[in-house]
Amino acid sequence: MFLPYKNLRDFFHYAINYLVIHVIKVRINHQIKAAELRIIAENGENLGVLPLSQALIEAKNRELDLIEVSPNAIPPIGKIMDYGKYQYDEKKKNKIAKTRSQTSEMKTVQVKIGTGDHDLELKAKRVSEWLSEGNRVKIDLYLIGRAKYMDIKFLRERLDRILKLITVEYKISQEPIRGPKGLALVVERKS
Repeated sequence: MFLPYKNLRDFFHYAINYLVIHVIKVRINHQIKAAELRIIAENGENLGVLPLSQALIEAKNRELDLIEVSPNAIPPIGKIMDYGKYQYDEKKKNKIAKTRSQTSEMKTVQVKIGTGDHDLELKAKRVSEWLSEGNRVKIDLYLIGRAKYMDIKFLRERLDRILKLITVEYKISQEPIRGPKGLALVVERKS
């Protein structure tokens, strides 16, 4: 199947943006269906709960639009302001929220009981880079055969070998748990 997007995540990102912009519209003026609204003026002044007809007259007197800001509130909240300014402010808020939101991935690094010191240093360096980027890191101690039944203290020591080599300050967000393939713990950067 050919998609004009790089991957499926880009497609969903586009679809959600399309829905927000084109389908989920804000009701203005005569599109509002609520019988009465709590009205807020353009300067932030609370005008109280007014019937829809009176709110529309108030907006018309001020030569502005009546915008249903919060349709799910009881009673719904309407704001008297310029619709173009409202759209501009909403886009600006969404843009700021998007830049502030930090997407963190779960990275995985796999270590075995017999992994050498040099290899552990390389893996710890990679873990440090991922942590500094803000990602969470899952460290798997891969166990095969009889090693699965070894003493938990010994296995914990093996995990501690790599944890000591990590240069970034971190905290263990998930303590080591035993799984079908061995021991796993999750670390993330201290904030």
